[in-house]
Amino acid sequence: MKLHLLTINVHKGFSLLNRRFVLPQIRKAIHSTPADIVFLQEIVGENTRKAKKHSNWPEKPQHEYIADSPRFNHAYGKNAVYTAGHHGNAILSRFPILDFEMMDVSTNRFEKRGILYGRLKIQNHKHCLHCICVHFGLFHRSRKKQFGKLREYVQWVVPDNEPLVVAGDFNEWRRNKKNELETHLGMKDAGLEVHGKKLKTFPSLMPVWPLDRIYLRGLKVLKAQILHKGLWNNLSDHAGFSAEVEIPAMK
Repeated sequence: MKLHLLTINVHKGFSLLNRRFVLPQIRKAIHSTPADIVFLQEIVGENTRKAKKHSNWPEKPQHEYIADSPRFNHAYGKNAVYTAGHHGNAILSRFPILDFEMMDVSTNRFEKRGILYGRLKIQNHKHCLHCICVHFGLFHRSRKKQFGKLREYVQWVVPDNEPLVVAGDFNEWRRNKKNELETHLGMKDAGLEVHGKKLKTFPSLMPVWPLDRIYLRGLKVLKAQILHKGLWNNLSDHAGFSAEVEIPAMK
């Protein structure tokens, strides 16, 4: 069975340098793909101040607006909470989301970061698919702690024999440095597996750094690509990252 995965930091619905509110275009671009599971970062659950400024601001939380139920099921977890509202991570899935939880991995008071875990039921498969949406910090010291927390969480929650996807904005610019997902959990970077290198996603106008990634365990990567042209042009400061994977038969 093939699955299509997509991750993108939506930049709270604004284009590069916050010049335009482009959430409707982001939804259109996502729906133009065959994505079965979508990992979203910097997705706004509520912002009353911005809603007053933009006539096309959706009445629903941004993840629900993009999900366009019943097209996708959805789960959301807050990272940052402020006077006007909150934003965080979201997982959209064409498959049932059996349960989910948000884990705060913030390491300082300036950056509110988290990981959102979801357990999905794939039809005709014995085991569940475990998905984790990640948004890590800007500083190396923070990311090192966050990778450690993520590794411990996976070892605690996800059975070794069940498939796992960890995707999102890792803010990790180093191309050749292996992290704990690769060294301790046996996960594979989708871009590296297909192209022999970690794919560049930031800045979206001319990607230079591989900040956004899709890591896999128990799944075979078939395709991996960056989405930043055509419908995806200047929709966020990050490019989208999609991967087509094969999930083995589970009897």
